[in-house]
Amino acid sequence: MTQSSTAAAGPVQADPEEEPAAPAGQPVTLVEGSTFAVSGRSGDMNADGPEGLFFRDVRVLSTWRLRLDDRPLQVLAVLPQEPFRTTFLARVQPQSSSTELLVERRRYVGEGMREDLRVRNLGVAPVAARLRLYVASDFADLFAVKESRVRERGEISTSLDDDTIVLGFRSGALDLGVRISARGAQARRGELAFDLLLPPHSDWETTVMVTPVVDGEEAQPTFPADRPVEESHPAERLRRWRAASPGVETGDVELRRTLAQSMEDLGALRLFDPHDPDSVAVAAGAPWFMALFGRDSLLSSYMALPLDPTLALGTMKTLARMQGTKVDPLTEEQPGRILHETRLGADFPLSHGGGNVYYGTVDATPLFVVLLGELRRWSIASQQVDALLPDVDRALDWIEQYGDRDGDGFVEYQRSTEAGLANQGWKDSWDGINFSDGTLAETPIALCEVQGYVYSAYVARSHFAYLAGDDAATQRWADKADAIKAAFNKQFWLPDRGWFAVALDGHKLPVDALTSNIGHCLWTGIIDDDKAARVAEHLMSPEMFTGWGVRTLASSMGRYNPMSYHNGSVWPHDSVLVATGLMRYGFAAEAQRIGTGLLDAASQFGGRLPELFCGFDRSEYPSPVPYPTSCSPQAWAAATPIQAMRMLLRLEPRMPRDEVWFDPAWPARYGRLRIDGLPLGGRRVALVVDGDRAELEDLPEGVEAIRRPRPPLEPSRPERG
Repeated sequence: MTQSSTAAAGPVQADPEEEPAAPAGQPVTLVEGSTFAVSGRSGDMNADGPEGLFFRDVRVLSTWRLRLDDRPLQVLAVLPQEPFRTTFLARVQPQSSSTELLVERRRYVGEGMREDLRVRNLGVAPVAARLRLYVASDFADLFAVKESRVRERGEISTSLDDDTIVLGFRSGALDLGVRISARGAQARRGELAFDLLLPPHSDWETTVMVTPVVDGEEAQPTFPADRPVEESHPAERLRRWRAASPGVETGDVELRRTLAQSMEDLGALRLFDPHDPDSVAVAAGAPWFMALFGRDSLLSSYMALPLDPTLALGTMKTLARMQGTKVDPLTEEQPGRILHETRLGADFPLSHGGGNVYYGTVDATPLFVVLLGELRRWSIASQQVDALLPDVDRALDWIEQYGDRDGDGFVEYQRSTEAGLANQGWKDSWDGINFSDGTLAETPIALCEVQGYVYSAYVARSHFAYLAGDDAATQRWADKADAIKAAFNKQFWLPDRGWFAVALDGHKLPVDALTSNIGHCLWTGIIDDDKAARVAEHLMSPEMFTGWGVRTLASSMGRYNPMSYHNGSVWPHDSVLVATGLMRYGFAAEAQRIGTGLLDAASQFGGRLPELFCGFDRSEYPSPVPYPTSCSPQAWAAATPIQAMRMLLRLEPRMPRDEVWFDPAWPARYGRLRIDGLPLGGRRVALVVDGDRAELEDLPEGVEAIRRPRPPLEPSRPERG
């Protein structure tokens, strides 16, 4: 028997009771590829919060609520397993001393969702009960859910067939649906019901399958009920990832836990390219950014190089395939430009113009060149790296033809569509770039760190030319690097303040706020040596350093707010790049303070650093204060402990020159460290630090370990004489 109905947009609501308050604690997020589920600790999903099952950037389940005889379940435990599965345990409040029911929900997420339900009668009396699973979908766009602006749109339909509910959605050309079925269920509008009769000490179980439908075609379930979960592709990939990850031995329990969590999270955030199965890129973060991003994916995979260089290579190859080829003001695409993000949701600003790729970022393109240079220094897949050089040259063409809008040698941004981002650096919130008095900067804006990235890109390209024996190209790129460095140190430097302007605004006025951005300039090496000490002093001042990390904006600035997104908060990836820059300029003690502060913060967060946290001083509160909507896990936050370790080890390969710079500034508090299986030069090596002993074992033949710190990179020069 089949029933059908159609209604105006809005979720199908069958449960008339008021939504219960979510249990205390962090939400539970499961993720596999670009599919993810967010729920409370009970396992329930409620439409009035940022919860649900998301498929292709659309919430295909907005309500998922389990009740036994219309009574809510009492949460006992959440038992996490892999990133794509977990178990929820709950009990039903006993009605007598002879009844005791345990409810187990095993959830698996991937191209939809599977949930195995099991009810156990642990008591001595038989129990008859009705189990109801309330379900609904509003088919809301991911960002509408995240930003609490879900609105009615399109047309939602419901079809019933014995044990199956099919919810459909149409809006313009968008045709989506979700099929919810379970053996033994009675399908009704908005619910699946089950009549249970449980003798003492008996079990009842069923499997609920949630299958998305796109243009009438059902997605292939990742975890079909007739196949063991251990044989699924996600389980196999995770086993391979764990087996290939370096082994870390350290006596510091918290450090070991943090590094293990980072490795696990980066494994969960991988995206597998259907066009190139051998390419694995990294998404920006869960739950809201399970998509390929330019800047985020590039920086995350850069920091993850000691863990798995294939993340960087796969990210590069995927971004190269989607590199801009034409001028399109709507998407901000330009020839050679590297994308900002990819999306599939109906509310993505570009969807109305038929696009799902947005290019409005100013820093991804130079970072693309920088990362390829780093891969060359690690001697990772040299032939594949060389094959990307034409894409690098197209990126450099973009820098000079489109990035430098007015021909002054600096790269600026200004959006070409009102649907685009007003700010297009990593601080891309509307108020992210401001003067010391809090006034917002006007576009076109030339960011300080972007000039550093461009300098580093020119340096990298000079090295490629040098290795190819092309003296003319080596000199040309070296000259470009020298020119932007000289101009930067002249026009961005604020001698009366002792720091660099965060930007030049549309009138070429220095935007004089004290920010963490200048630490990225240390990382890239664009800062003159005679200015580095004053920059380091300001970065480590009480106005900037909280004890956990470096504030994005100094507490003495007009727009400072420790609970803001970009104006006083602490972003782990930002802080660790600042620390890396300090270390490269010889400020080892300062770099150690930031590195250990970040690792202490990770410990306070249970081993997993969030995307950002509030910028309160460590003396003010005993633990870092979470930022309310921070992504966790998030790729560059997950990669931060790995980069912190590399920074503290002062590990800098230069494999094309048969050198590895390795001179640890390893804090004594962490004790002995051994890393096995470190990927380097196409093989696996071991690293040992034990007091004054520091060794690299199993280096490729002819490669020398240099026991001194590597200074900031400079351009290669042609051989003379």
